[in-house]
Amino acid sequence: MNPHMRPGVWGVLATPFAGSTLDVDDSGIARLVEHADAAGVAGLTVLGVFGEAARLSWAERRLVLETVLETTDLPLVVGCTSLATAPVVDEARMAVELVGDRLAGVMVQANSADPATLDAHLTAVHQASGADVVVQDYPVVSGVHVSSAVLGDLVARSPHVTAVKAEAPPTPVAVAELTARCDVPVFGGLGGINLLDELACGAAGAMTGFSYPEGLVATVEAWDPAAPERSRAALLPYLPLITFEQQVGIALAVRKECLRRRGLIAESGVRPPARVLPDSLRPLLAAHLDATEAATGVPTRVPTGVTSGVA
Repeated sequence: MNPHMRPGVWGVLATPFAGSTLDVDDSGIARLVEHADAAGVAGLTVLGVFGEAARLSWAERRLVLETVLETTDLPLVVGCTSLATAPVVDEARMAVELVGDRLAGVMVQANSADPATLDAHLTAVHQASGADVVVQDYPVVSGVHVSSAVLGDLVARSPHVTAVKAEAPPTPVAVAELTARCDVPVFGGLGGINLLDELACGAAGAMTGFSYPEGLVATVEAWDPAAPERSRAALLPYLPLITFEQQVGIALAVRKECLRRRGLIAESGVRPPARVLPDSLRPLLAAHLDATEAATGVPTRVPTGVTSGVA
């Protein structure tokens, strides 16, 4: 296993944009990285689905990675957006080139339910790039439904696979099946909405985004199978906001507006065809943030004066 692939919370970074042209906001990226680092994440996942990587140009992807690398010393998982082998190889090679020995793995989506096809894909990416692989099982995005038993057995015989991100619902069932069949870390996702049950089923933590990463970190750090109530107590104050953020179709817009209201990014724009936040939900979002602050004591608004970390 890659020594960088630690248990805990791997924060998935959003990509903030600026202005009517939705240019990548590198200062906002740096603030998000600094906040996640201060919250105690084990590492960062960059250019994932919630990072809108599929809507970034090649130059913009490089800018995002370079900004993250200049801002933190944390290990990185770098997302690859395609389901086809050739473009994933190109993305993986760029990750190796830029991230170097801080690369915990490239995150590659399961692209086939057929084990031979999937095995050939993952092996080709590793052999062509030299990168270890984090397999993302996310059928809502990929459209691919592979059984956890098949995936677990494949991972068990693939030394180049360093972790699995399990996002095929019901995720606690997937986590239990995967951890019974392979010995690499299995991480939950989906904004932490099933985190308590995933931990109970053997998850090594979460590889996901949430506007309060400190809440996810506290939950995972408190986990003890003999005393699960500690993690429950840590997560419960955040759960209403977690479920609000995870609304199908608008989850990205909700989270970016939460991050904006926290002072971590300047603007909450999303790139088409992503849907924008409906005006009818803005008062509800404000109420959720106020309630989260009251329940946790963690300020909604991050103190001003956060340095960008970028020259």
